[in-house]
Amino acid sequence: MPSKIQMTTAGLQVPDQPFIPFIEGDGTGPDIWKASQMVFDAAVEKAYNGKRKIHWHEVLAGEKAFNKTGSWLPEETLTAFRDMLVGIKGPLTTPIGGGISSLNVALRQKLDLYVCLRPVRYFKGVPSPVKKPEDVNAVIFRENTEDIYAGIEFKEGSPDAKKFMDAFKLAFPEQFKKIRFPETSGIGIKPISKDGTERLVRSAIKYALKEKRKSLTIVHKGNIMKFTEGAFKDWAYALAAKEFRNETVSERETWIFGNKDSNAALTTEANAKMIDPGYDMMTPDQQGKIRAEIDVAMKLEATHGGGKWKSKLLIKDSIADITLQQVLTRAKDFDVIATMNLNGDYLSDALAAQVGGIGIAPGANINEITGHAIFEATHGTAPKYANLDQVNPGSVILSGEMMLRYMGWSEAADLIIAGMDAAITARTVTYDFHRLMEGARKVKCSEFAHEIIRHMDARVAVTA
Repeated sequence: MPSKIQMTTAGLQVPDQPFIPFIEGDGTGPDIWKASQMVFDAAVEKAYNGKRKIHWHEVLAGEKAFNKTGSWLPEETLTAFRDMLVGIKGPLTTPIGGGISSLNVALRQKLDLYVCLRPVRYFKGVPSPVKKPEDVNAVIFRENTEDIYAGIEFKEGSPDAKKFMDAFKLAFPEQFKKIRFPETSGIGIKPISKDGTERLVRSAIKYALKEKRKSLTIVHKGNIMKFTEGAFKDWAYALAAKEFRNETVSERETWIFGNKDSNAALTTEANAKMIDPGYDMMTPDQQGKIRAEIDVAMKLEATHGGGKWKSKLLIKDSIADITLQQVLTRAKDFDVIATMNLNGDYLSDALAAQVGGIGIAPGANINEITGHAIFEATHGTAPKYANLDQVNPGSVILSGEMMLRYMGWSEAADLIIAGMDAAITARTVTYDFHRLMEGARKVKCSEFAHEIIRHMDARVAVTA
């Protein structure tokens, strides 16, 4: 009998026949959903020989909801996602006017889906603007409830802006002087908290350890914004050291241990000069902090010394602007990324561009504490192509693959990956890839789904 997914102290409990709410989506959403559901149902059927089955439950959001109910995001939809925990959605139109600036953001905020999970990987044969797209295999943990998603803005010239400026000038006269044109400035405030940072980074580290990833990169702009983005970096390092001390090593600690491994007689001061070449030009207080850092690290010699640090999860950080360059030039250096909302938005799209674009990029919004998760298309509605059975359904299909894996149905998820990989390798693709691939055969959205399923059958036959 069908029943609901539940979250218990033992984790997510998924029945063999769960209810899964879905939002069809606007524009190209109906075409994409039909193709995607076909793939999901086939994968589950083939993986479990009919022992498991998804009972799909449609809920409304976007244009379809507005046309039927007068609401862009009906309360019934939120209730369904709250009650059934795990769901999936297609692309949604952003309402013009009204109180909702983005339906996607509204869903994330109302359900406190603090992890925006964006894995980016390459399928052989997909057109790419870079020489080695196969080097891209990164998973982005983007904070989903703070930063610009919780931003507070005052419009230039508005009474609220003037009120804020007057109060700010009175309370912080020196900081106010930094605003070059106060009378014609819009003002924005972006909150970034220790609590929000810690729960995101905790999820990223747990994922990296579970999946046996080699590194976690903390991406920030802390060189400029020291008390928001800089604090994000500091809180991330502190969280790793506090809760995952035996499983992780910071980049600076690798230098410390590496130097000591090479020369067991190395003094603390000599080590300090090696990890900070400007040591001799530092003040005595600065030098003391470096020596203290080394002394603290060496207390971990039993668990990290003698080369043991090489098997730990590496925690490092990178400035946001250089990161956008290096994901192009050094893609292999980025394994798991933890970052704030805006940086994560830029990075996920930049990485997706290297492996075929957002049309094939999956996404998820997750609260790992409550178990709530909504898997989603990362692209827009593309109304120009609505009802043409033409567009690439890859983003939703791969988001569904993530959903199945989140549910613990890895066998079905593996079939989807294998089917899509084989379909693309066979150069049987939708128009977006076809126009960039020589010798490819163009198929419709629905036909691409059938190709994936056909290759699933081949995979099942081989493993049977």
